[in-house]
Amino acid sequence: MSQTLKHYLQFSDLTADEYAYLFTRSALIKSKFKAYDKHQPLTDRTLAMIFEKASTRTRISFEAGMYQMGGAVVHLTTGDSQLGRAEPIEDSAKVISRMVDLVMIRTYEQTKIERFAANSRVPVINGLTNEFHPCQILADLFTFIEHRGDVSLPLDCLKGKVVAWVGDGNNMANTWLQAADLLGFTVHVSTPSGYEVNQAVAGVSNNHCFKVFTDPLQACRDADLVTTDVWTSMGYEAENEARRKAFAAWCVDEAMMAVAKPDALFMHCLPAHRGEEVQAEVIDGAQSVVWDEAENRLHAQKALMEFLLLGRL
Repeated sequence: MSQTLKHYLQFSDLTADEYAYLFTRSALIKSKFKAYDKHQPLTDRTLAMIFEKASTRTRISFEAGMYQMGGAVVHLTTGDSQLGRAEPIEDSAKVISRMVDLVMIRTYEQTKIERFAANSRVPVINGLTNEFHPCQILADLFTFIEHRGDVSLPLDCLKGKVVAWVGDGNNMANTWLQAADLLGFTVHVSTPSGYEVNQAVAGVSNNHCFKVFTDPLQACRDADLVTTDVWTSMGYEAENEARRKAFAAWCVDEAMMAVAKPDALFMHCLPAHRGEEVQAEVIDGAQSVVWDEAENRLHAQKALMEFLLLGRL
């Protein structure tokens, strides 16, 4: 394990230089995967995955990734562990981290994962909270670099770019703002009234890294990347009908893509609801890279786990 214990609880936990390493390393790990070239630096290491929120891509990408790198996985939910009962998070963290080498948690409040990490002897990774989704943005940026840049100089293609965020001011939006602040691009944010990004939660004090637009079409103008998410995130299902009405004009459609740059990409972290937050013609169209984006969770997270345990190789 690297000498300094490092957690990955939000995007701002790493430096721009560390991200440059991770993007280049992700490309190497992906190329090995595609060539069936065995890459097992984490032999005899164990990852504990703790899920309080349901998951498809997070579970498969972390579990398959750990096995591919030679490690083992323990899968826990609140239903089959003390986490869903009366044991304090701090006690669970102290026990679990004595038995494994790495912990990934997908939960509700960010404070839960922070409390766990504060009492953990091993690195803790945020697999998603209500406030942040750093692993998704790590994969999204890697996907953009793959399609529009040079993985040997990964940060060069991000500087000065424009990302249009259309939809809810949620954990994804918060994380995009952190990434823009750190890596030198701009996010055009357009949300319905009442669903804005909370700048204090995002933890971004640099107003130059984002611009707010009331009109989603104008947010997409000259964007290099247009991205969105479901209108109702997990835990907010009771608001579903109210959100459908409020977000009706925030469906990413062909008109929005038409005002973006001609080579603009479209991304969505999935699952997607065609006809709600995105038109089928967009997500299934030529500019969409959502399937590469989904696959890249595997490769980017393998690079992240390797880095947190072994440092730079």
